[in-house]
Amino acid sequence: MGIVLNGGTIVTAADLYQTDVRIEGERIVAIGYEIKQPGDQVICVEGCFLFPGGVDPHTHFDLPMGTFSTSDDFLSGSKAAVLGGTTTILDYATQFKGETLKMGLNNWHAKADGKCYVDFGFQMAITDWNDQVAREMTDLVHQEGVSSFKLYMAYKNVLQVDDGVLLQALRVAGECGALVCVHCENGDAVDYLVKKARGQGETAPYFHPLTRPPEVEEEATRRVITLAQLAEAPLYIVHLTCRGALQAVMEAKRKGFEVYAETCPQYLLLDDSCYRAEGFNGAKYVISPPLRSADHQEGLWSGLRTGILDIVATDHCAFNYRGQKDLGLNDFSKIPSGAPGVETRLGLLYTYGVGTGKLTLNEFVALTSTNAAKLFGLFPRKGTIAPGSDADLVVWDPRVSSTITVETLHQQVDYTPYEGFKQKGQAKQVFLRGRLVVQDGQLLEPEPSGVYLSRKPFLKRKVGENV
Repeated sequence: MGIVLNGGTIVTAADLYQTDVRIEGERIVAIGYEIKQPGDQVICVEGCFLFPGGVDPHTHFDLPMGTFSTSDDFLSGSKAAVLGGTTTILDYATQFKGETLKMGLNNWHAKADGKCYVDFGFQMAITDWNDQVAREMTDLVHQEGVSSFKLYMAYKNVLQVDDGVLLQALRVAGECGALVCVHCENGDAVDYLVKKARGQGETAPYFHPLTRPPEVEEEATRRVITLAQLAEAPLYIVHLTCRGALQAVMEAKRKGFEVYAETCPQYLLLDDSCYRAEGFNGAKYVISPPLRSADHQEGLWSGLRTGILDIVATDHCAFNYRGQKDLGLNDFSKIPSGAPGVETRLGLLYTYGVGTGKLTLNEFVALTSTNAAKLFGLFPRKGTIAPGSDADLVVWDPRVSSTITVETLHQQVDYTPYEGFKQKGQAKQVFLRGRLVVQDGQLLEPEPSGVYLSRKPFLKRKVGENV
C-alpha cells in the first residue's frame, strides 16, 4: 500500500511540472499520471507546490556556551525545523580543547540520537589541532560519514585557529575527500576593536557591529581563499554577509577555484538599524558576523541569483533574550552571539525571494535543499523529487497568508528576529521518508523518528563546473 499525492506541481532545482507522486515505504517510487495502485491512499494537493524537504546545513542545537547551552536542543530545534518544512539538518558537532574528534562526535551523538524529528548529520568543528586530529579526519570521513569540517578564524583564545592550522586542515581535507567550512572574520582585529570599545565605555549592543566591520570579514575571506588555493582544496564559506566577501568569492569562482558560500535569511532581510532598537532590545540581533547596513543586501540577493552564493542556511543558534542574552546587559561582548531561524527559513525565502521576483521557484529549491544535498554528500537521497529518493516532501500551499510572531513559532526561545514579518505560503503537509509528520501546522509524530545520515565523501568538481 502506498500514498499518491495527486494534482500538485512538482518543483525541483531543474524542473517545474504538474503530475502525481507515488510513495511506497520510505521512498518515492513513481512520478507521472495513472500511477495509483490498488489499496493506495490518495491525497489531493491541488493548488500546492511539491518541494523536496528542506536541507539546512548550518545549525547549532544544544551547543555549550560557558555555563549554559543554546535554548534549542535537538528535540525542540528539530521540531521547529520540520514544522517549517526542513526535513534534514546538519549540526556542527564541536571538538573542544583537549578532545579528540571522535570524542566530540560521540558527545553530539549523545545529544541527538533518538531526539530528532528530522534526519540529521554532523559537520565537525575543529578547535584543537594536532597530528592525531589530522589522522582522525580521514577516519571520520570514511568510517563515520562525516565529510565536512569547520574551522574558525574568529573568537580569539576560544575557537580561533591560525593560518598554519587552516592550511594543514585544508590539505588533509583535500586528500581524504572532505570539505572545509570556515567562519571568516579576522579574530585578532575583532579582539583589538572589542577591547578598544570597552576601554572607551562603549558597552551597548550598538557597538557589536562596529567592532566586527565588513572589512574584517572580507580580509579573512580573501585570506582563506588564498590558503585553499595553496592547498589545492575545495572551500566553503559559511554565513557570508557583505559585498567585499561576496566579491572575493566571485573572483575566485571566475578563476575556476572550487569555492562555495552560503548566506542566511537574517543577512538578506535585516540590517544594522536593528542594533538601535529601544533599550537593550538590540541584543536580540547580536550575531557573528553581525547584521550589515542595508546596502549590502542587494548584493547578496544578486549573489543568489547568479550562483555566487550556493546555499541559504540559517546558522540557527538560539539564546533566550531573558536569562541568556541579558548577561551582556552592561557589556555587549558578553551577549551570547546567535539567533533563531530554523523554522522560518523556507517561509521567508519564499515570501521575500520568490514572492518579490528576486528568485525563481527552481532557484528557491536549489538554495534551500538541492545544493546543500549535493555539496554535503546526501544527493540524490535528499534534495530532489525523483524515483528512488527519500520521500521527504513539502506540500506548500501558496494561498495561505500569516504573520510571524514568537507565540506561533515552536522554537524554544522567547523571541524571533522576524517578529511581525508577513509570510505567504505554508508547509501544509510534510513527509519524512514517506511518513506524514506535519499536517496544517501540527506535528503528528508522537516520538522523534529522525535517523543519522552517514554522508558520502566530498566529490570534487572539475575546474569551473557549477554545483
